[in-house]
Amino acid sequence: MRQHSFGRTEFTVSDIGFGAWQIGGSWGEVSEADGRAALNAALDAGMTFVDTADVYGDGRSEKIIADVLKARGGARPMVATKAGRRLNPHVADGYTKSNIEAFIDRSLQNLGVETLDLVQLHCPPTEVYYRPEMFEGLEELRNAGKIKHYGVSVEKVEEALKAIEYPGVVSVQIIFNMFRQRAASLFFQEAKRRNVAVIARVPLASGLLSGKITANTQFAAEDHRNFNRNGEAFDVGETFAGVPFETGLAAVEEIRKLVPAGASMAQFALRWILMHEAVTVVIPGARNGEQAKANAAASDLPAISADVMAAAKDTYERLIAPHVHHRW
Repeated sequence: MRQHSFGRTEFTVSDIGFGAWQIGGSWGEVSEADGRAALNAALDAGMTFVDTADVYGDGRSEKIIADVLKARGGARPMVATKAGRRLNPHVADGYTKSNIEAFIDRSLQNLGVETLDLVQLHCPPTEVYYRPEMFEGLEELRNAGKIKHYGVSVEKVEEALKAIEYPGVVSVQIIFNMFRQRAASLFFQEAKRRNVAVIARVPLASGLLSGKITANTQFAAEDHRNFNRNGEAFDVGETFAGVPFETGLAAVEEIRKLVPAGASMAQFALRWILMHEAVTVVIPGARNGEQAKANAAASDLPAISADVMAAAKDTYERLIAPHVHHRW
């Protein structure tokens, strides 16, 4: 597992990290035992970055992470969490220093630490990025010692570009995968220039790019791939990367032909993301230890050839881009 610096921070992280949404909730039933096994397997495989949020299972994900790390002892991975989605209603005016500080205090307790490694604003409304007072508040919380660093998790490239104008923003988490490629142009260029860490989320397009989902796949009632198919609960771009389900399945069949022998489609999709130098860490989720180990192994796949990269780009431009490129 390759390790490198996390932007301009003191942390060193693996190029594949552990996305802890699945062990919190909204992905169907994942037992706490399976969640612990998945995280332990990820750490055993060399992952040194864990991403969670206070709303994943209403703190369940953060608490599982705390318990696993306490039981393991020794060197800790970098643990990033997010704050803001507990606001009800989730509106720009709720993004104040006092509200975010209250969420940070709760995460500190859940994670069992005195200082958070990284707190990210959790996909706030676009207007928040144009409010300097919110970022001034984060800077004050950093100076107070409650957080070591702060960043943002965004829905849109526009938001990412605006966020990195604030000098204290050390990282941007953004959806990036073979079905969501817009970030690879101007934003990646600017992130590299400013030495901002890029966290690639939804790397498998909610499982579409695992190649295991079919038109007959049934999703549990509590799985966002069932209840948020049209953006009923949160931004539709978080579910199947915003791609219409049937269109995504058709594109997957084209991509399947590009997967090298000995690799799964999921591993190929992760390796594709790592072909982009601006990406610091990609954070696939895992429901169990086997999935976590398989995700980690993607780091060791050979580089993808220019011809195969071009073929994947062609599939995106023909089938996927008309549905997503202009939206996020």
